[in-house]
Amino acid sequence: MNQDERRFDFHGLGLALKQAREEKGWTQAYVAELVGKTDRTIMNIENKGQHPSFNLFFKLVTLFDISVDQFFYTEGQRGENSCRKHIDVLLSSMNEKELVVMEATAEGLKKARETEVPE
Repeated sequence: MNQDERRFDFHGLGLALKQAREEKGWTQAYVAELVGKTDRTIMNIENKGQHPSFNLFFKLVTLFDISVDQFFYTEGQRGENSCRKHIDVLLSSMNEKELVVMEATAEGLKKARETEVPE
């Protein structure tokens, strides 16, 4: 039986957690209190890519509403290029008001493309 030798790199997830925490104006100590860990643990996950337990991983991504697909699947597995992946990361960090603006922008671009006159 062959084992999958791939290792998950938590650095990207740590950065996403840090960004989400800072956007909320929360300290590492406050997040640590919410999830029952030390602020040093949160710091190591955010800055060093420390591997959290599955339970802590689940608490953190649900606390900050972070989609983990972008961290688990490679571009080939998801069928997306790096630009699409980057846009997905940006969208995940936006609030509802910002998402409404992005939706209207996308709809406007789609409508403009549909009304273009072929050359």
